[in-house]
Amino acid sequence: MAHDPVLAVAVRAARRAAAVITDAARDLKRLPSHAKQHGDLIANAGVEAENSIIATLRTAFPDHAIVGKESGDIVSQIDAGAAGRRAFQWIVDPLDGAVNFAHGYQHFAVSLALTHGSNVTHAVVLDPTRDELYTAVRGQGATLNETPIRTSMCTAIEHALIGTAVPFHDSPQLPVYRSLLQALESRCGGLRRAGACALDLAYVAGGRLDGFWMTGGKPWDVVAGALLVNEAGGRVGNFAGGVDILRTNEVIAAAAGLFNPLREAIAAARR
Repeated sequence: MAHDPVLAVAVRAARRAAAVITDAARDLKRLPSHAKQHGDLIANAGVEAENSIIATLRTAFPDHAIVGKESGDIVSQIDAGAAGRRAFQWIVDPLDGAVNFAHGYQHFAVSLALTHGSNVTHAVVLDPTRDELYTAVRGQGATLNETPIRTSMCTAIEHALIGTAVPFHDSPQLPVYRSLLQALESRCGGLRRAGACALDLAYVAGGRLDGFWMTGGKPWDVVAGALLVNEAGGRVGNFAGGVDILRTNEVIAAAAGLFNPLREAIAAARR
């Protein structure tokens, strides 16, 4: 994996974006939170970080499509006629956990994933505040700072530390989420809502969290982290247990022995 040329480009792109974010975080500390420049810095940080990723990827892979959280379809529609025929597509989140970043809460990351058809082939999640680089290549395992990682051995939900993500306040998924949250709070060993989906999934891959669930997520929230979990020996699926997490907007990711107990607990709460 260390010599994979595609992964090397993805890591370079993530580090360039992280440099932009780190500089912006330093500038934010110098401003009062109510200053107009504060909001501008936050908005610009995401855009500039994504632009640095796009520039790096396009230089190395001019024929690859790119879908960015900030740029969205604008990027993927460049040369729109060819884009529809492209087999490779990058899914990019330059600042996963933007609300955390805005408040100086140090739980945010840069996330990139490469898809080939329906398969996710490469993933990078970089935590710039801790300098922790999570990477995965399909069929080759997952690493943290180039050291192989595995999901936890937890099999009992009552002992599990589970991460989750809260839908936006205007999301139609919010009522369902609240009922699930209330039910699971009494079943799990602990629940954590840290506010950065890709980084939470990386924590599942590395065994810091035993599992994670969410509803209403976007592709850039989950694609990179899902490959990390799978390659670290865990399981990822939707609430029904299927693998189509993007169409259903439902995600369960967990250690292999915990996936079914967590899925069953969610199913019971939905009845």
